[in-house]
Amino acid sequence: MTRESQTGTGGAPGSGSLAGYCLDHQVGFLLRRANQRHLAIFARAMPSLTPRQFAALARLGERGPLSQNQLGRETAMDAATIKGVVVRLAERGLAETGAHPNDRRRVMISLTDIGARVFESQVQTATEITKETLAPLTADERSSFLRMLEKIC
Repeated sequence: MTRESQTGTGGAPGSGSLAGYCLDHQVGFLLRRANQRHLAIFARAMPSLTPRQFAALARLGERGPLSQNQLGRETAMDAATIKGVVVRLAERGLAETGAHPNDRRRVMISLTDIGARVFESQVQTATEITKETLAPLTADERSSFLRMLEKIC
């Protein structure tokens, strides 16, 4: 396969793609398929939490209390999404909200004791989810793949 056909810029007329465009070689399509695979693995292994909920618990577990805005930025969620995640975590008793001590307009989010225990109990599962997602790759490929993803993020 040539580099042109790998990037979707090549292709012969009548080869099944218009203007030489091959969806199967487009980064967005491949990332979406990889993400769908990862989400299926996650749902099977950790059915009690969504990936976004776990990400919020993980970030709070790593960093301690954060403003809702900061938590959203640090978990790559927009304001509406993080608000919904926080509401659902609070409803389950995993996180709690409060006013910032110096700025009452800022909503601070922290783990409850139950939330901290849930996070700690799921760390090994989360590690296994990552391993299963990356299982088709060799150790060197996994390392390179993660470095490349970090670079484009």
